[in-house]
Amino acid sequence: MTTTGEEHARALTGPWWWERWRSAVLDGALALVSAVECAAEGIPFARDAGVPVAVGVVFGLIAGSVLLVRRKWPVAVVLVSIAITPAEMGFLMGVVGLYTLAACELPRRVIGSLAGMSLLGTAIVTFVRVRQDMARGDLTLGDWFVPFAAVTTALGLTAPPVLLGLYVGARRRLMESLRERADSLERELQLLAERAEERAEWARNEERTRIAREMHDVVAHRVSLMVVHAAALQAVARKDPEKAVRNAALVGDMGRQALTELREMLGVLRSGADAGREVAAVPLAAVGEAAAEAASRAAVEAGAADGPCLSELDELIGQSAAAGMVVDLSVQGEARSYAAEIEQTAYRVVQEALTNVHKHAGGAKTHVRLAHRVSEIAMQVENEPPPELASASAAGLPSGGNGLVGMRERVVALGGVFVSGPTDAGGFRVSAVIPAV
Repeated sequence: MTTTGEEHARALTGPWWWERWRSAVLDGALALVSAVECAAEGIPFARDAGVPVAVGVVFGLIAGSVLLVRRKWPVAVVLVSIAITPAEMGFLMGVVGLYTLAACELPRRVIGSLAGMSLLGTAIVTFVRVRQDMARGDLTLGDWFVPFAAVTTALGLTAPPVLLGLYVGARRRLMESLRERADSLERELQLLAERAEERAEWARNEERTRIAREMHDVVAHRVSLMVVHAAALQAVARKDPEKAVRNAALVGDMGRQALTELREMLGVLRSGADAGREVAAVPLAAVGEAAAEAASRAAVEAGAADGPCLSELDELIGQSAAAGMVVDLSVQGEARSYAAEIEQTAYRVVQEALTNVHKHAGGAKTHVRLAHRVSEIAMQVENEPPPELASASAAGLPSGGNGLVGMRERVVALGGVFVSGPTDAGGFRVSAVIPAV
């Protein structure tokens, strides 16, 4: 198991140049053993060199203790071990120094040069020592044994520590690389989590906006018609009872239709919430951004699939006509089916425009134009000036000013163009063009 870079940095609590206390203790123990070994080997060296034994012991202690700095200056340790090789001292220091040198972050040519120098020095010293022993008669083997012993000893003391050090160094570098990759992956996952949270918040805001538009379209239109019919009912209740009955029936129908649409909308919201819980159960890393975006649009698409369509436009205009509005519908081009969100948007634009006429220009003649073109569908709702000045306050219909904003948002979301404003004749016009490809 690897640790992250932050955990690795917290683990560096050793003294001086050591990363950990156990590394310092290990190097201290190796230096002590090496000093004792060199001190013991310094006794015969002092006798052969003709110097006091104490000098040889002190020299061995100083030379062997150099192993303490093997992690800080591995090149110095190897050079000292090569320098004392003729004195037949520092075998442990030479082996550990070569291992440390091969495992550290140094150029390969430096490691190869120092390892070659150590190999050559060990081979020469062994060659001379074995030859002297054979000359004294301590060894009775043939002349072939001298180079064999020199090469074997040199390779035995040089090759294993160098190879082991190269392996450990490569493994250490691999672990560092994996640790860095783990840190990078952790940062990327954190960024992805933040982006997913932002996208989820954006999706929630979009869904709230869509629900607000749907609720506004459904409630505003139906309730506006109900208020108009209720006003007409109040006006004719005593003069024309039969017309009052018809208006009352229309008010009931409008209320039932509004309740039906609200139930359908709430059903879509419940199904969308269940789908959202199922998506939330999947891990973020397995979902990905594309799946998250598709999940965020699922409720919108479901709402569009169950919403109104252009085939219900005649019924919508008939409801406005029943409320006393004179509505003229003209259709250009060959009618055809469109995507569900396109038909719903076109229907809602006409519906909201008629609602605004009921609110602000009661009794005004209204022209609804629908054009089916090759690659787009266009709609226009234009009302003439009302015969008498009618206002929202007079009719009892409040206006929040969100109708035109909602229509624009719907059309622009599909890549269309929306324009609205008063006409020169004193009426009001709403125009929209939606791409149909």
